[in-house]
Amino acid sequence: MQAMSVTASLPALRPFQAVRSARWVPRARVVMSVRSSLTISAAPILTKLQRDCATPLSVLRHVADAMATDMRAGLEVDGGSDLKMILSYVDALPTGNEKGLFYALDLGGTNFRVLRVQLGGKDERVIATEFEQVSIPPELMSGTSEELFDFIASGLTQFAQTETGKFHLPQGRTRELGFTFSFPVKQTSIDSGILMNWTKGFSVSGTAGKDVVACLNEAMKRQGLNMRVSALVNDTVGTLAGARYWDDDVMVAIILGTGTNACYVESVNAIPKLQGPNTTIGGKTIVNTEWGAFSNGLPLTEFDREMDAQSINPGEQIFEKTISGMYLGEIVRRVLVRMAEDARLFGDSVPEKLLMPFSLRTPDICAMQQDSSKDFEAVGSILYNVAGVNSNLSTRKTIIDICDTIAKRGGRLAGAGIVGILQKMEEDSQGIVFGKRTVVAMDGGLYEHYPQYRMYLQDAVTELLGDEISKNIIIEHSKDGSGIGAALLAATNSMYEH
Repeated sequence: MQAMSVTASLPALRPFQAVRSARWVPRARVVMSVRSSLTISAAPILTKLQRDCATPLSVLRHVADAMATDMRAGLEVDGGSDLKMILSYVDALPTGNEKGLFYALDLGGTNFRVLRVQLGGKDERVIATEFEQVSIPPELMSGTSEELFDFIASGLTQFAQTETGKFHLPQGRTRELGFTFSFPVKQTSIDSGILMNWTKGFSVSGTAGKDVVACLNEAMKRQGLNMRVSALVNDTVGTLAGARYWDDDVMVAIILGTGTNACYVESVNAIPKLQGPNTTIGGKTIVNTEWGAFSNGLPLTEFDREMDAQSINPGEQIFEKTISGMYLGEIVRRVLVRMAEDARLFGDSVPEKLLMPFSLRTPDICAMQQDSSKDFEAVGSILYNVAGVNSNLSTRKTIIDICDTIAKRGGRLAGAGIVGILQKMEEDSQGIVFGKRTVVAMDGGLYEHYPQYRMYLQDAVTELLGDEISKNIIIEHSKDGSGIGAALLAATNSMYEH
């Protein structure tokens, strides 16, 4: 039995919302309104930051090699490395031949999303699609299991009742649903998984230790809804399935948003911990790496270590804390606080608002980097709104340099991680990955909305693989692929013939 991933939904980070996060414990600080005259310039702090964050080719190569090594160790035995290498039980991917009406439900935060899609096979593909988002009342987040699942089933029932003529369920058929459930689960098959514990503000009683698919199926039955779950999936796996439907060359999916994760297509023969009497020789499956937990050889700064020490999961998810949207803005904030304290970056006092953890968000540092005006007016405006300070041109330039340093390290390390996955696949497939077109499907607001981060990621991939091989590696955005991917996996695992 394996654990699925955890997905987070943080309203404060909406433009970069995607997956996996942790709460933070703020540390009390004393605000000194007057600074000693024994201050230093901000320049040495910036120089040291850039040195500590540097990702030359040798560092990238080490990260890629270590990622591949950790993947192998995690496939060997559970607990073999930082990477959990979780089996998804997805052993059939969408082909384009799927036909019929399928639903998807995505539960991963304070709201849930329902979607339906009418598939028309190879010729017509996606004929129609509709979705709806429903907020979960706060009281249900700490109520009983029955109350929560009854509410979700009720929303599904109302959505199913609005099927129009574009959507057609053949007579006598049960509707089938792909369920993206983004809480810690021990998955036991393609359509079952035991809830380990609730996270993200949920404390629902009576669900831990139960099969969440059975909970939902029973609630739908109580509502009189003729629907069953035919696939329980992780959001990263859903992204891969959604992208694969349109492109047979998709082999890897990455989410880079509030949190991060990666999954890829693996040969069953290459998974020692899966070998048994019922193993399908020569079969393929999707492995969920949970790569946010990777930690080998990453270039970390004192600001990263301080941030990690004050988190609720110190020493864990180090790769995620270095490359994902929840943390980039916070690292920049910590650098600014140090410069305010030691180099009077904002005058004689440290702005009190700047001392609030996570007050500077990744969308803010992204927006500052997009400022091409002569006086960097957008940078000044964001600093005023976030920290309540007025800034001069020199300060604004320094801050853009800090943002660029943190985004560059994040993007380049993410690129090295991707190469590590591809490298492992290449070595185990006797060289068939790099010699042909291979697509990496990307989703998540950080990748979508931060052009410099995207560029640094691609640069690292090209540097590591060289111009010739990297021409075959296509990194492309697959927006909201996980929703339709879950519906497609419901179709792939349908109890009916297509």
